[in-house]
Amino acid sequence: MLVLKSKNIFKDIPSSLKEELFETLQSSKEIKIERIVSYGHTTKEGEWYNQEQNEWVILLSGEAVLSFLDEDDVKLKAGEYINIPAHKKHRVSWTAPKKESIWLAIHY
Repeated sequence: MLVLKSKNIFKDIPSSLKEELFETLQSSKEIKIERIVSYGHTTKEGEWYNQEQNEWVILLSGEAVLSFLDEDDVKLKAGEYINIPAHKKHRVSWTAPKKESIWLAIHY
């Protein structure tokens, strides 16, 4: 018998992280859902994400700035979301220091 248990996306977060925390919550061939936690983390300078799949991401808490190659930055506050098309080069250029920024990302 399968026992279902709920979890809380805001719980079990380490108080400090050397790097962003990427945690897969659910995945299949078509979709991956992950929690990302940032504490002032950014993508390394000069590096860009260039993903094979589309990514829909919502910032659940904190603040962040996403940078796109040859486009304006997008500032995000808690509750704001964006859809990033596959192969759209982007990076995290800023997240709130000294407080957690929690993302929910859906790769499809």
